Amino acid sequence: MKRAFVGIGITVAAFVLGICISSDAADESQPKARGVAPGQNAQWSFDKEKAGSVPAGAYPFSGTWSVKAEGDAPSSPQALCQTASASFPAIALSDKIFADFTVSTRFKPVSGSGDRAAGIIFRIQDEDNFYILRANALEDNVNIYKYVAGSRHTLNEGSAKVVSGKWQELRVEAKGNDIRGYLNGKLVVETRDDTFKAGKIGLWTKADSVTCFDDVKATAQ
Repeated sequence: MKRAFVGIGITVAAFVLGICISSDAADESQPKARGVAPGQNAQWSFDKEKAGSVPAGAYPFSGTWSVKAEGDAPSSPQALCQTASASFPAIALSDKIFADFTVSTRFKPVSGSGDRAAGIIFRIQDEDNFYILRANALEDNVNIYKYVAGSRHTLNEGSAKVVSGKWQELRVEAKGNDIRGYLNGKLVVETRDDTFKAGKIGLWTKADSVTCFDDVKATAQ
């Protein structure tokens, strides 16, 4: 009888251990961070951050990102600006995970001869895997991309007037595989894609774009 109980105990322990191992393995492809419940939101105005620094909790993937004084910032006195040249400057704003959501930001394309772009990145898995909603003041378009294994792929394109030197609003809505991009409240581009289900959010530019961002708000649906 004792041997039977010992055998059962070993079997149960092995079963529980197997569940734990399987669960950990299944989660390896998902962002390791806390999810945001529907109705909750996160906001960044950058006004309480130290000038010249990266916002608390944020981490750049590439480019040079820092908080700086911007006299015309929508919520003065500061904004977050990207000022260096890189292939795709990008920054994650926090470790919070959003599945279905709306994310908006005010942006100002300051300069750039090769590109003059502003973007929201979302459902970020890591620095090489995420979606992008991008507005470009040199091309007058708002496009949706996915960035997979460090390579950018166009999902859809939309035409819209993007003004240099002026604050505008960029907004993305994602629900399931539906993605919609808005400029100044107007729907410009939409697509469907199943690559990423949830992830972090952040900001993005391209090449030599100098771009400032303010009043980022993300709301989970």
